[in-house]
Amino acid sequence: MLTDQELTPLITAPKVIAVVGLSDKPERPSYQVASYLIDQGFTILPVNPTISEVFGLSAYPSLETIPDTIHIDIVDIFRQSEAVLPIVKTVIESHQKPLVWMQEGVISPEAQKLAEMNGLKVIMDQCLMKTHRRLGLTR
Repeated sequence: MLTDQELTPLITAPKVIAVVGLSDKPERPSYQVASYLIDQGFTILPVNPTISEVFGLSAYPSLETIPDTIHIDIVDIFRQSEAVLPIVKTVIESHQKPLVWMQEGVISPEAQKLAEMNGLKVIMDQCLMKTHRRLGLTR
């Protein structure tokens, strides 16, 4: 578990965040969190095979389709817990070292263990927006 002191630089803008499971519906938590992150100066990469764009940004159907030339600092996961392990495997195969963030209610100890064994930092079952606010990082 990361301390607040360790976490703060990891979630301070500017960062590039791939939001896996980002919805284009304003009432969905993923939309609300991504909107907040954009307002805070983060760059969002929408990842969802069922939408073509959100916030005027083109959506990627999967993490694998994001060009290798784009450095990702955080992979923010809004998916069911059982869908997380393949996402983490994709992150590992990318050879990037982003922070893996599983939103509130997203819990996968197996994915966490695999990620950490491969040198990735993991936050599980926490809202990135709420943590950002709690740490007083709002602009």
